[in-house]
Amino acid sequence: MENLERGERRFSNDFSEVEFRELVDIIPQHIFVLGSDRTLLYTNRVSLEYYGLSLPDIQAKDARMRVVHPADFQRVSVAAQAGFLSGAPFETEARFRRHDGQYRWFLVHLNPLFDEQGGVIRWYGTRTDIDDKKQAEARFELAIDTIPAMVATTLPDGSADYVNERWLEYYGVSLKDLKDWRWRIVVHPEDEARVMDEWLATVANGKPLETEFRMRRADGEYRWFVVHTVPLRDELGRIVKWYSVGHDIDDRKRAEGELRRSEAHLTEAQKLSHTGSWVYDVRRDEYTHWSAEMYRIWRFDQEKGLPSAQTVRDRIHHEDRARVLEAKEKTIQAKVDQEVDFRIVLPDGSLRYVRIVGHPAAVVSGNVIEATCTVMDVTEQQEASAALEKAFNEIKKLKDQLYKENLALKAEIDRSWMFEEIVGASPALRGALTRVSKVAPTDTTVLITGETGTGKELIAHAIHKQSRRSSRAFVNVNCAAIPPSLIASELFGHEKGAFTDATQRRLGRFELADGGTVFLDEVGELPPETQVALLRVLQEREFERVGGVQTIRSDVRVIAASNRNLHMAIAGGVFRSDLFYRLNVFPIEIPPLRERADDIPLLIDYFVKRFAKRLGKKIGCVDARTLRLLQSYTWPGNVRELQNVIERSIILSDSENLQVEESWLTPASYETTSSIQPLSSKLARTEKELIEAALAETRGRVAGSSGAAAKLQIPATTLESKIKSLRINKHRFKAI
Repeated sequence: MENLERGERRFSNDFSEVEFRELVDIIPQHIFVLGSDRTLLYTNRVSLEYYGLSLPDIQAKDARMRVVHPADFQRVSVAAQAGFLSGAPFETEARFRRHDGQYRWFLVHLNPLFDEQGGVIRWYGTRTDIDDKKQAEARFELAIDTIPAMVATTLPDGSADYVNERWLEYYGVSLKDLKDWRWRIVVHPEDEARVMDEWLATVANGKPLETEFRMRRADGEYRWFVVHTVPLRDELGRIVKWYSVGHDIDDRKRAEGELRRSEAHLTEAQKLSHTGSWVYDVRRDEYTHWSAEMYRIWRFDQEKGLPSAQTVRDRIHHEDRARVLEAKEKTIQAKVDQEVDFRIVLPDGSLRYVRIVGHPAAVVSGNVIEATCTVMDVTEQQEASAALEKAFNEIKKLKDQLYKENLALKAEIDRSWMFEEIVGASPALRGALTRVSKVAPTDTTVLITGETGTGKELIAHAIHKQSRRSSRAFVNVNCAAIPPSLIASELFGHEKGAFTDATQRRLGRFELADGGTVFLDEVGELPPETQVALLRVLQEREFERVGGVQTIRSDVRVIAASNRNLHMAIAGGVFRSDLFYRLNVFPIEIPPLRERADDIPLLIDYFVKRFAKRLGKKIGCVDARTLRLLQSYTWPGNVRELQNVIERSIILSDSENLQVEESWLTPASYETTSSIQPLSSKLARTEKELIEAALAETRGRVAGSSGAAAKLQIPATTLESKIKSLRINKHRFKAI
């Protein structure tokens, strides 16, 4: 004994808090701990994964409002308040929102931990998923509503919980009336006191009850009923519900002789089910009655009369036979109802699943001499249950597959990312970055415009990294690279069978980015039908998968980019104006490299160091002629073209001195310069005239809501750059 005690102490000392937390994290229940002030101190991994939230998210003040079903919130709050004030263990039921938006029912238990003075210092809680149980109860209630008998459930304290619809109509009362203890209004006044005493005694002693009394129908007539009530207990023996079944026995009460006995058989056979029924003579071990449905279920020929008890027993599956006979003996010896599910083997070798309920119908001198049974064919239910289990397994596999797909997508995005940081210090770039820093912490939709190669994706990534969503996914969609027929499926996902190649359900980019950011590059290339769907996402934050009917909500920030002139696209009827205004909440224009000449040396230095390290070469300086050439070039391909030229030069370099061939700088651009010069000059003059007119109207003011930039509908930084490049003296307009 001493060795055992030493071993227990050693185990306790060796079992660290980390190991204990790991143990709690793998328990398939939600485990949580509240402080004495009811703030959340801890919750296990299973709970966090269910909500898809971090511990700080769950600890937020509004967390419970976000995860508890709105229809349950008030009730749960009241129950919790009462439980905490009582200082005793308590429980409640509620629906909690899963990370995918689905609500599931949970049974919540809370137990207090007291200090030496009897004060509560902790509340330990568990949440157990009972959604399947709730759904089964709902299906059970739906089935019960078709049974021609009164079926009711009662809470442990004796208050009404459920009564099937058929009998609420029969009584002409509501379930609320019964819950408010107004059920006595349907009981005959002469029977009321007796029934109340019997019921309260039953609730107190926890024993089954069988009683008869008269109840008033909706038309005012009183009829006799027999009501059987039995308790349902949990694994600890506590009563969790009372189940009652009532039958109209008014005709039986008035009948005499054989009519009374025949009516009793019929009533007892209908007690639990309207399917097959039989009557069994215990002393003679034979059946005295079989309903027509019994012959159909067991495949016996009705014209040959009643089968023998032994023949019936032989059709019970050999693996289930002992269990069925044991249930039969309990019915006879203990004089209590028994329910058992088992298989029967039909003459053609096929199996059927049946559920039998046996009831001791007649007792003489303390011995059961006759039993009635109801038998229900539950084969279809068993098959449906198996199919449901298979479906759940398929869903789990699909969930795992989608999780891996999401990880692969994130990895693909990381691999394809071409920039590591934004390089530049020119006024034009600083203006754009200032707007980035202001809009990033918000959830505002951003539209990034600029020429190809200016780094619009880099700006979008910078906005995401500086936002509160930075820990979640940044999903990039190049709208121009996806075929128009597949873009809707790529964005919003599709259901299995939605189109020819849709062999399984697939989540779209908006679902994969839930809680994060979706970057729609080249948004101007979206087909019209997809523009409509995107507009709905921006307006209502919801969509349906292709081929699906379920509405899906997704918390996603949208950043869009385009190198097209969307105003011209709207005028040409290829882009929706309402979608443009939804996207253009916060516009950011990225200046082309020709307007950021001061940044070219910085970019050259950055790319030289980057590619030299990657290619294992040492580049000490840039040739002066090369630097002049690079600074004088207009860079129609912008930063991307500069990057490509630097990489090519380092690959070909045999010395530490970087050199660039003039022929690399898009010869076509030089060849066409002279031919397009007249048109360029005209455009420049027109642009200069428009800017000067706007400056004259605003008295030289560029920025602000009443400035020239606002009137021309371009960013102020862009206008400043154009004023400088066109050599416009904006100060002369202040005197006009």
